[in-house]
Amino acid sequence: MGDRGKVLRLDVAIYLVCAAFAIPTAIWSEFYGYRVWGNFASVAYVLGAAHAIWLMTSTGTSWLRSRWVPVGLVGGLGMVVPLIVLVFRRLTGSDWVIKPFQWAAQPEVWVIERSAQLLFDTGTPYVDIAALPRPPEVNDYTPYGPAMTIFGIPRALLSGAITDARIMFALTTIVTIALALKLLGWPKVPVRAAHLAVVSPLTALTFAVAGPDLAIIGLIILSGALAARGKTVWCGVVLAVVVSMKLSALPAVVVIIFYVVTTRAGRTSSIRSGLLRFGTAIIGVTALLNIPVLIVHPGAFVEHVIKFPSGTGMITSPAASPLPGHLIASMGQVGHVVALVLLGLTALALTIWLFVHPPATGSAAMLKAAIGLGAAILMVPASRYGYLVYPLVLWGAAMTFSVAERAASRPAQPRDLNTIPAR
Repeated sequence: MGDRGKVLRLDVAIYLVCAAFAIPTAIWSEFYGYRVWGNFASVAYVLGAAHAIWLMTSTGTSWLRSRWVPVGLVGGLGMVVPLIVLVFRRLTGSDWVIKPFQWAAQPEVWVIERSAQLLFDTGTPYVDIAALPRPPEVNDYTPYGPAMTIFGIPRALLSGAITDARIMFALTTIVTIALALKLLGWPKVPVRAAHLAVVSPLTALTFAVAGPDLAIIGLIILSGALAARGKTVWCGVVLAVVVSMKLSALPAVVVIIFYVVTTRAGRTSSIRSGLLRFGTAIIGVTALLNIPVLIVHPGAFVEHVIKFPSGTGMITSPAASPLPGHLIASMGQVGHVVALVLLGLTALALTIWLFVHPPATGSAAMLKAAIGLGAAILMVPASRYGYLVYPLVLWGAAMTFSVAERAASRPAQPRDLNTIPAR
């Protein structure tokens, strides 16, 4: 069987590892939505492993023998179906309750929808924590930038299943990835890239129970594709939206800025003018999205968007994981300071790395963005393992960008004059 046998054995291992995550989640997770996802995803992953085993012994050319079959199965049964079930289950009323086993959506969905209602009512998407007549709770916080509020607007204006913010996140993710692939010339996506970006439990689970991180990732990938095609102004607009949605995405934004600047700087006056427009787009759109909220209540903006995620707010973020940054920060006040210093040193090291070895291609930009975000996630004081979805998906994107680059670098095949039809 040779190389194909090795590929299929790795496929089997991937699906079995995913199943080993999904099955315990279905049985023991404290979150209702996680359990629902785990029940569907477990079946999808086990069937995926069985399909890969079957491919080792079967022959023929049927479409059922495609390695994409289990990828589609995970996408349908492990992502779309549990999302639909949970969206309709949520209509029975399970938000803002203490017990996680009653949550049909994770709290980030509720708070983003609340942020839109607050924006309409008060001019700011953030709760005034200092003015609360009680001690603040974690769900009082909205640790996102003002641009994230847009996903909650449908629920603030209307009711019903389709206004669930997760639907908006899913649609944004799908549309941005499709636009990126179109910009890249519809490259043939490697199955292994799909394993990283779609099949991974981190992606599938997030798609069903939450979703904001996937929408951000989709926009990051779209900005990379825009940069690769020289559409720098639109790239700047998208990057401004990304950084105005979640500040933790900043490492990826910086990488793409380096990619645009270093691959276009110092050429012609028109190129330099394009870079000026690129910078203007980033600064202008970022200002447009953030300054109005800052004017209304600057203290609330700083408390929610900066202090709370960094662990310096009125209460501490409950985000926990066995990652280095959190483990160090959990050692007390000194540990928290040490973790912040290490995070700053990590950011400095990544910046120096970009100056010394700037990304020269879209695939390099995606890979460096994955590394930068991965390093930041490991070192940030308040982090969850689920945030590792960022480097995994961007790694898969780097593989796909690489395919597009190889296809674009191939010389055009000369036309056979004997095949040209007579006029």
